[in-house]
Amino acid sequence: MAQVQAAMHQHGIDPVRLKLELTESMLLEQIDLTIATMNALKEIGVRFSLDDFGTGYSSLQYLKKLPLYQLKIDQSFVRDIAYDLSDQAIVRTIIAMAQTLNLNVIAEGVETEQQRQLLQNNGCNTYQGYLFSKPIPIAEFEALLGVRALVMIDK
Repeated sequence: MAQVQAAMHQHGIDPVRLKLELTESMLLEQIDLTIATMNALKEIGVRFSLDDFGTGYSSLQYLKKLPLYQLKIDQSFVRDIAYDLSDQAIVRTIIAMAQTLNLNVIAEGVETEQQRQLLQNNGCNTYQGYLFSKPIPIAEFEALLGVRALVMIDK
């Protein structure tokens, strides 16, 4: 807790703008301490995303206990969603469960418009993946943000 607060203070970060990603495997160690720390950080505005959801060892019980903002659907379920009925069912179920728990959902590994459309049709409206951009250096990203901001201003 103190370490995160010190980093926010040092870099002038508003806690409301900070979202920390946790993996399911991170939750297995010292779960009670993790939950207490997450709750304390949530109190000051920090949000939490559970990354690679569905691929780890965590219990659904964690979804009740953890102060999460978002679930990230692992790319292993997204990759074959266009033709694998099991992946479609799993993704649909994750989205429905997240919505019922008032959690935001983001799908990882979206590479095709068909995948994006299937996800959108099932209620997922936030995506990550090569369909939008491959990883790029920070300078290129900052330049891209500037161009997009100009485009948005012009409209």
